[in-house]
Amino acid sequence: MNNPLRAAVIGTGRMGRHHARLYGQMPQTELVAVVDANLERASAVAAEFGGRALADVSEVLDELQVVTIAVPTVKHFEVAKPLIERRIPVLIEKPLAPSVEQARELLALAKTYDTLVAVGHVERYNPVVRALKRMEIVPKFVETHRISPFTFRSADIGVVSDMMIHDIDIVLHLVRDTPVSIDAVGINVLGPNEDIANARVRFTGGCVANLTASRLALKTERKIRVFSEEAYLSLDYQKRSGIAVKKDANLDLLKMAREMNAEDLSQMQGADFGSLVKVEPLVIDDTEPLRAELEAFIRAVQTGEPLAVSTEEGVAAVQLAADITASLKAHCWDGSPTGRIGLADDMLRPRG
Repeated sequence: MNNPLRAAVIGTGRMGRHHARLYGQMPQTELVAVVDANLERASAVAAEFGGRALADVSEVLDELQVVTIAVPTVKHFEVAKPLIERRIPVLIEKPLAPSVEQARELLALAKTYDTLVAVGHVERYNPVVRALKRMEIVPKFVETHRISPFTFRSADIGVVSDMMIHDIDIVLHLVRDTPVSIDAVGINVLGPNEDIANARVRFTGGCVANLTASRLALKTERKIRVFSEEAYLSLDYQKRSGIAVKKDANLDLLKMAREMNAEDLSQMQGADFGSLVKVEPLVIDDTEPLRAELEAFIRAVQTGEPLAVSTEEGVAAVQLAADITASLKAHCWDGSPTGRIGLADDMLRPRG
């Protein structure tokens, strides 16, 4: 068995704390440092999960074999660059970077120094997503909803990069195609960045994805629905449950409907359609998504196994998020191309 990898976590917010917890628990890793500019907060996390509390990672660079970067998005590049240049594998929490330019520069650095740069799109490891992926369907239409009350975290970025980015990555992962058109709308209420957004994305092969995100809701909901020629799937990330309606399991019902004309079908008024359709619950395991993500990262470092979420995929998610944000900022309100556009700070100024 390989010796435990010496790990550090930089940033001790909600996600950084969970990374420290798992690095301290997993037999594959030894947590040697917890790093945060707020040394008091780093000390509290280190006291709970192990490792030294530090204000600067440079004090332990020579000891480290893997690092999680869980600082605010605007600091990702600044923190990651010296680690990559030292050829230390890093896992950067989503999104990879605050801009496409910085995301691409991180990719270039990873290639130049031949260093693993994983991206923390933890929803990839949600048991619901793994169950969906096992079905190997070809999506034709995807609909996602991700809404929650405001948490006062990630106020430096909009809801597209804060929340919708999860679904952007999942959609790109499932569709495996290139976006060709985007129509988006967004509203900002609490600050300069959008707090509510909807985007309709069309891909080269004809698949359409409709993504909705809000951080101003009074409830939390995280759902995805996938339509294909083989099946319809409805999944709930939060409840970790899902159903599938498969075409091959409902051939008898389809045959009956085709053999009956419209008048015959009208005679079935009052019938319970739901009881006629064969619905299968998806088999969902109970693995903690973040633990699965870290275990995959460690395997990639130790064995050369491909990263589950590569740097290239992280760049693609940032690119689509940026394109969606650009589209919503260009949205024309009031039905006039010379009227109000974009977010609240732009909406009082006419175009042109």
